[in-house]
Amino acid sequence: MTIHTPPENPGELTQFIEIRYHAKHRAELPALAALAEKVESVHRDDAHVPAGLAALLRRMTGELEVHMKKEELILFPAMRNALAGLDSPIIAMRRDHDDHTDELATIKRLTNNLTLPQDACGSWTRLYSDLSEFVNDLEEHIRLENDVLFPYFERANTGNT
Repeated sequence: MTIHTPPENPGELTQFIEIRYHAKHRAELPALAALAEKVESVHRDDAHVPAGLAALLRRMTGELEVHMKKEELILFPAMRNALAGLDSPIIAMRRDHDDHTDELATIKRLTNNLTLPQDACGSWTRLYSDLSEFVNDLEEHIRLENDVLFPYFERANTGNT
């Protein structure tokens, strides 16, 4: 796994987030949803099947797309131009992040914290492996925005450095 060190400059950080996280989420989520649907269908009678996971991932695909578009089209350009008055959009993004964190908790609950049953097939194994990477990426994506990017602008809006 390649370690990606995020830049310290907030404008560059927004671009890093778009390239490192937004593009990856867009590529991964539809495939994860399709794989989850396959596992749920093939193993529907198995007590360990993550029933409802495919629907959750499809819903997340749409919700994340809307969230990322708001960042890419509104918030990030404003940050790159050092515009003031970003409190409201940042508050809205933090609320979205809370919702995404709740969805990640649901993924963990549905998958028994991504624990495979003993007799898991290759598709189920690949699903949980890829899902683990997605969960870790989304958690880091949210942390990077909430704890690194947003505070820079929240401090700027209050006059603190």
